[in-house]
Amino acid sequence: QVQLVESGGGLVQAGGSLRLSCAASGRTFSRYAMGWFRQAPGKEREFVAAIWRGGTTFYADSVKGRFTISRDNAKNAVYLQMNSLKPEDTAVYYCAADHSGGGAYGLGPSLGYDYWGQGTQVTVSS
Repeated sequence: QVQLVESGGGLVQAGGSLRLSCAASGRTFSRYAMGWFRQAPGKEREFVAAIWRGGTTFYADSVKGRFTISRDNAKNAVYLQMNSLKPEDTAVYYCAADHSGGGAYGLGPSLGYDYWGQGTQVTVSS
């Protein structure tokens, strides 16, 4: 069982930056693939970014070049650095963990997650 706790959300002006953090419990964090997803009001949850066990990263087209996902296995943490934020980035951001490490059964980086955090709100004002 893995517990995930997100932090770092808040209110920021367009063009600003935020860094989200996700703290994970457990001793096998380094084996997990980690992802960030978001859900805006009235919309479905969408994939944002992922980092697999080996360090390979993936991004949604909408955030490519602006967001950076990273992990610190020693701290059991994954981060999402968000730069050049836009009002359309406003959403609740969720951290997720995939025990397979990423890519199991041919699944892409947006699928296969077993554990989810409670989310952190990011609001970008225009």
